[in-house]
Amino acid sequence: AMQIRPEQSDDYEAIAGVHRLAFGREAEANLVERLRETPEFHPGLSLVAVDAGRIIGHVLFHLIAIETEQGWAAALALAPLAVIPERQYQGVGTALLESGILTCHKLGHRMIIVLGNPEYYSHFGFQPASRFGISCPYPVPDAAFMVLSLRPGALANVQGVVVYPAAFQSANL
Repeated sequence: AMQIRPEQSDDYEAIAGVHRLAFGREAEANLVERLRETPEFHPGLSLVAVDAGRIIGHVLFHLIAIETEQGWAAALALAPLAVIPERQYQGVGTALLESGILTCHKLGHRMIIVLGNPEYYSHFGFQPASRFGISCPYPVPDAAFMVLSLRPGALANVQGVVVYPAAFQSANL
């Protein structure tokens, strides 16, 4: 019986291990560590999937801003999401995302931005951000930069460019 719960400080090394196994590199594990040290980090939005006492997946939602003509609009970024290879395609990522989206909604957040596989994330309601006038500061395929509205009207008058924490610039993703 898999459980989804917020991370705890004694989970840090296991979470880093999940990202190393899932991505085959250090970049995502290092990004999570750097983001934990920022004011944009909220421990309740860093969720782990635990099965038989082992952390098998992790998702992180963290605060970002969208620079608009009217000022700054608060949003969340979903990054990264990882599941250990032997448990991929078994619903672990889906459970993490569904639980995370519900948690973000319950905490009153308005929207979530993700850069990822459009075929996967569209199942959760994500749509190309460009449809709403929201753009990525990096050169990425239009379909891969997506937004999910958590409240009716959340995307009204939020046209602008997403500003990521400095941890992303040094992440080498």
